[in-house]
Amino acid sequence: MSEHPDAALVRRGYEAFAKGDMEKLATLMTADVIHHVPGNNPLSGHHKGREAVFDLYRRLGEETNGTFQVDLHTVLVDGRGHVMSFHTARGDRGDRGIEIQEGLFFTIVGGKISDIDECTQDIDEEDAFWS
Repeated sequence: MSEHPDAALVRRGYEAFAKGDMEKLATLMTADVIHHVPGNNPLSGHHKGREAVFDLYRRLGEETNGTFQVDLHTVLVDGRGHVMSFHTARGDRGDRGIEIQEGLFFTIVGGKISDIDECTQDIDEEDAFWS
């Protein structure tokens, strides 16, 4: 059985993110993509537009001195332009480390990612780590 195109798109996004390949990632997202980050920390909020989303990703790397990584576990599709992914996020920041389960809910429009809603296992832990 072949993988659904929306699931394959999200997997390619994870691969590009892991390699820091923003050029490839740009081809997978709409220009007006939005990444919604929960919580109450300096990274929380609605990052609107490809450049703002890439700035968020750059900050993930900078704030963790390049230690931030995600290990993808599962990708689920509904066949109507929605994809859910689940991963473990890890990183170190100063004398603090984090290893936490997260999920992303993607909206796909015209074969590109247009919206990313992020969920986390523990908002308070994320806020403490990023603050």
